[in-house]
Amino acid sequence: MSKEYWKPGNMLYPVPAVMVSCGREGEKPNIITVAWAGTICSDPAMVSISVRKERYSHDIIKETGEFVINLVNKRLVRATDYCGVKSGRDVDKFAETRLTPQASRYVKAPGIEESPVNIECKVTEVKELGSHDMFLAKVVGVTIDNQYMDDRGKFNLNASGLTAYSHGEYFELGKKLGSFGYSVRKPAKKKKKR
Repeated sequence: MSKEYWKPGNMLYPVPAVMVSCGREGEKPNIITVAWAGTICSDPAMVSISVRKERYSHDIIKETGEFVINLVNKRLVRATDYCGVKSGRDVDKFAETRLTPQASRYVKAPGIEESPVNIECKVTEVKELGSHDMFLAKVVGVTIDNQYMDDRGKFNLNASGLTAYSHGEYFELGKKLGSFGYSVRKPAKKKKKR
């Protein structure tokens, strides 16, 4: 095996590419695509997003202290890419992508109706880090698309066609390789034939 040493850089891939919706009262809402988003705590439920200071949504999120993370599935990939390369200063991204603003329950920022999951967030802290500011936020509400509920009442998110972003490309998640804890689970005993 041969390897090459590179200078330090962001090579932590794949990552979720999510659409983050935000808005100021009395203005059109905006959508920004964020690939640097993650879970930071489960109790209380908290997430983070990192946004470049010059992005149009940065100041909106900083001023309002809220946003909605909208998960992306296969049918939303084109809109996700568009919202990552166009600025809300110049275009109405909801109108251009034909996405539907969805009223949120706990924040004023709308979610995206077409997304399988909308995560309503309130900013608790802003960390100025260099090229990006990291917004730490408490999850205050979650909306799910009922079409992914199975007949046992379980939310089957993996059936929604979720996507990932890796080194400049979008991918649909595919083959299941295991489930949490499978490496230590004891195999089921085979029933004896009678």
